[in-house]
Amino acid sequence: MGPHGAPRTGPRAAPRTGPRPAPRTGPRRTPRTGPRRPTSLRRRLVLGISAVATAAVLAAEVVGFVVLRSWLMDSLDNQLTGFRTPQKAYGDAVSGHGFPSRFTTPGSLPSDFRVSFYDSDGRLLAATLGDPQPSAPALPSSADGLGLTPGRPTTVSATSGGGHWRVVLRGGPDGMKAVVALPMDTVDGATSKILLVDGVLLALTIACVVLLGRWVVRLGLLPLTRMERTAEDITDGNLDLRLPDTDERTETGRLGRVLNTMLERLQGALRERETSEARLRRFVADAGHELRTPLTTIQGFAELALRHEHQSAEGRREANRLIAQNAERMGLLVDDLQLLAQLDQEPSYRRDPVDLLSLAADAVSAAALGAPGRPIGLEPLCKGTSTGASTGMSTGTEELELVETVGDPHRLRQVVENLLSNARTHTPADTPVHVRVGTGLTGPDIGGVDRPGRTSATPPLPYGIPVSVLEIADEGPGLEPEDAQRVFERFYRVDRSRSRSQGGSGLGLAIAAAIARGHGGRLELDTAPGEGCTFRLLMPRSGSPCRAR
Repeated sequence: MGPHGAPRTGPRAAPRTGPRPAPRTGPRRTPRTGPRRPTSLRRRLVLGISAVATAAVLAAEVVGFVVLRSWLMDSLDNQLTGFRTPQKAYGDAVSGHGFPSRFTTPGSLPSDFRVSFYDSDGRLLAATLGDPQPSAPALPSSADGLGLTPGRPTTVSATSGGGHWRVVLRGGPDGMKAVVALPMDTVDGATSKILLVDGVLLALTIACVVLLGRWVVRLGLLPLTRMERTAEDITDGNLDLRLPDTDERTETGRLGRVLNTMLERLQGALRERETSEARLRRFVADAGHELRTPLTTIQGFAELALRHEHQSAEGRREANRLIAQNAERMGLLVDDLQLLAQLDQEPSYRRDPVDLLSLAADAVSAAALGAPGRPIGLEPLCKGTSTGASTGMSTGTEELELVETVGDPHRLRQVVENLLSNARTHTPADTPVHVRVGTGLTGPDIGGVDRPGRTSATPPLPYGIPVSVLEIADEGPGLEPEDAQRVFERFYRVDRSRSRSQGGSGLGLAIAAAIARGHGGRLELDTAPGEGCTFRLLMPRSGSPCRAR
């Protein structure tokens, strides 16, 4: 229901029953829209050093002030407690005739002392022992209002001038009392001067600490400033710069060393990314170019057959043959691309015992049938020291041995067939090809590690581990170092003696390298101009797995 009994038809706020607040007439505070601006490290260090130094100086001044005032007060109290009022002075004070001159002669009573007397009834007497002074201690007219403890010095105010007196209560004859007083002008003056000096010293200290602290902090943060400038240059695109301060004995040096390591890794990652992108673009372009040739041929002959329906039977057969040939070529290329895509996904290989000697013998027999005029021989691996592309050449005294490894027999056979096909395709028809099989330990001669003239698409294997080796060496013209570095790239072909017209899509060696890498092995090439090429497949020996570093 509404406030007047009418039914409520919508969600309304409850009526306000109390007094309405007065409208705000003052300036409205602008809400803070962003985070508070942080203080710089240099400013925080300067402020921190200044605060610590100020606190230390202030504490030292307070301690010095307290010690000095305490020493002055103790000296004043010792004078008070050591003063003895002459007994005759009590009688002179009560008689009302004043004190004789013997109490005012030099040496009889110190001039800065002042003694006031109270009679036996507790009344303050007018007679006062000591030289008259403009200021006197403010004492009550009755002894009951003194509030002093006999023998204990106490500070009281002066009657005029705003000074202070130090007084002590002493008992006299016949119930009389005497109040001995000393002015505190010396103590107050000394403490006032000390406070003034301390204040000036504190101000000078703060100013010097701030100025000197800024210089020291700026000097201490100079390595960070150099890092900042270097980082700005790196941000502007000069990625080869490195931070100059790398001394591990300092915090900035350790930071600089870590940042340099991070920069090197980032730069390496950027290079790898750029290389990968360039390789991918080249791969896509090469794949498109390779596919375009058979597709253009198929399209051309198909259009020719459609336009010339009354073409002779021999012409139609030739067109169909070329169409089928280019379709087969395109199908093989697509199969190779699909196989490379599967190998890049790290497929699981079979783990069966494989005899590399039998595998090599079968491949040599098939190659000899395909190229009857080419000398292809199966030889044992020579384990002696040799150089150049002829590494591992047999001397004729070794015997073939059983060479076993663990892997996928079908994929390893494909590697050997690709290497033999590469040797037959890219060398003259009468060039000898040597297939060697053996075992050994990884090293510069047997293989598996890097050395001058050796290239591979796989990182080197650990040094000195047992491996099974299969080499395919030809006595062809060899490769230039620039070509050898890229021979395992996809779609890469050398356009000299290994010409494009001799066939191949440029994927065989890339497939072979990927299969070797997937088995934990390594495919490498030893070559030099005029010394032929030696492709070497190194596999973990049976029961001795090895992984690339």
